[in-house]
Amino acid sequence: MQTISVIAVIIVGFIHVAIAMVEMFFWSLPAIYKRLGFTADVARQVAPIVKNAGLYNSFIAVGLFWAAFSQQTPTQVFFLVCVVIAGLYGAATLKPTTLALQSLPATVALVLVWLAYF
Repeated sequence: MQTISVIAVIIVGFIHVAIAMVEMFFWSLPAIYKRLGFTADVARQVAPIVKNAGLYNSFIAVGLFWAAFSQQTPTQVFFLVCVVIAGLYGAATLKPTTLALQSLPATVALVLVWLAYF
């Protein structure tokens, strides 16, 4: 069960690598910003904020990888809870699908960590 929980934490980390890459490097693509309901003009205006959010998502990814590979359960729980909260906030303020992209995988990983270590 510990191996499965570590794999789940790593998967959540890779999800955040993908989110970070999109926010930091691909935000200017119409397919990306239109998916979130932004016009080209607004997307240009918010680009610095989105890129900054991408940097934060990369920190979350690194934290998840660190927690998974060091097998530090409290650190895994901390970063997974951060992701769940961020997903809930994103769903409330940006798009409800954020729950499926962020909160759901992190919640599953959190349950697996809990089952493996507690």
